[in-house]
Amino acid sequence: MLDLTNKSILITGGTGSFGKKFVEMVYQRYPNLKRLVIYSRDELKQFEMSQYYPQSKYKSIRFFIGDVRDADRLRRACEGIDVIIHAAALKQVPAAEYNPIECIKTNVFGAENVINAAMDMGVQRVVALSTDKAAAPINLYGATKLCSDKLFVAANNAKGSRDLRFSVVRYGNVIGSRGSVVPFFLEKRKDGVLPITHPDMTRFNISLEEGVEMVLYALEHAWGGEIYVPKIPSYRITDVAEAIGPDCEQKLVGIRPGEKLHEEMITETDALNTIETDKYYVITPSTPIWSTDDYLEAFNGKQVEMGFKYNSGTNTDWLTVDQLRDQIREHVDPNFSA
Repeated sequence: MLDLTNKSILITGGTGSFGKKFVEMVYQRYPNLKRLVIYSRDELKQFEMSQYYPQSKYKSIRFFIGDVRDADRLRRACEGIDVIIHAAALKQVPAAEYNPIECIKTNVFGAENVINAAMDMGVQRVVALSTDKAAAPINLYGATKLCSDKLFVAANNAKGSRDLRFSVVRYGNVIGSRGSVVPFFLEKRKDGVLPITHPDMTRFNISLEEGVEMVLYALEHAWGGEIYVPKIPSYRITDVAEAIGPDCEQKLVGIRPGEKLHEEMITETDALNTIETDKYYVITPSTPIWSTDDYLEAFNGKQVEMGFKYNSGTNTDWLTVDQLRDQIREHVDPNFSA
């Protein structure tokens, strides 16, 4: 059983949607946590978050202003840190297409800075957040996250004799997260028109709580080099529109630059290195770090079939309109009604 009580944790991008939920859940389970460092670059968000977590009550929390692009500042923040959760990223697809080098600086060079800081400062575990857009990417954001995934997996080959494991969690759209379709539609329904990019568009769906559970699972169970993929349902964009605004007009506006019709989390090529366990799919390192046979035995796993792929459009698990409404009430707005 994972016990973080005596650990010092740093979370990059700690004032974002995931970071806030991670802090909430970790403090619920480990109220006497040794140290929790919120590392991010927005001082206003840090101030606002500190109002919810005052040091007078949460004595272990620290707020560090810094950017993952700044290797020296990141290394300083990692002094005495045992665990890094890397959640910082530029993730808006259109913005990344328009400002590509800025996305690369944060998502790729920032990832390398996290890796180097972990190696230099005696960190023991690193879990990096990825995205379904990193599988067979067609936009720059997905491409930078694929690069980031590769960096974290390969870092296990360069750690030497350090007691250090790097792993990745990859999941789909988080319901209600900043910039996602649910809050967008909730705002747009006031106008009576919901913009639909394509009537056949689908996406994976996961809650912030499930995302945090994945990270905690990886912290406890990773051998190093795994990319964890959750078994989660899909939704149709038209069903989200129906769930939120049944009386609204659904106006087709076309697919945006860099956007896919369906999202993939495991490609057919990935299947060669993919294991299915009870809880998750696990993409194992293409360069062997440990015995796959031992891993299969340890986690009661099985190799997926040749040609397997995990796609939001061909998924076997789907959210209905009523289930989507329940999800919105549970994870976004408890007072929501259609």
